[in-house]
Amino acid sequence: MATANTSLRAPHWYLVPVKAMAVTFLLTVLSFALGLLLGIIGTLIRGLILGVHANMTAAYRDVALPVAIAAAVIVFVVSLVVEIRRYRQEKALVEIENAG
Repeated sequence: MATANTSLRAPHWYLVPVKAMAVTFLLTVLSFALGLLLGIIGTLIRGLILGVHANMTAAYRDVALPVAIAAAVIVFVVSLVVEIRRYRQEKALVEIENAG
């Protein structure tokens, strides 16, 4: 069985923050949407229980925005760590593949 002797390209370091920011943006938008949904539901339930008109701006200001900010920070740090580890592993594997 013959194998093709192809040289693999080394990964690029500048793609690490780009990938981390892309994942962070997508998950931040998702967490904002989910936080807003839960904030609206909570605001409506609170309004029904207290018998007052529900203030929907509170769902944005007091729930969705803080949830999105917290999620953005956590997701950025975690995705940056994951992408750095993946970059280092891929770089080592390419060096091993090209050496032998």
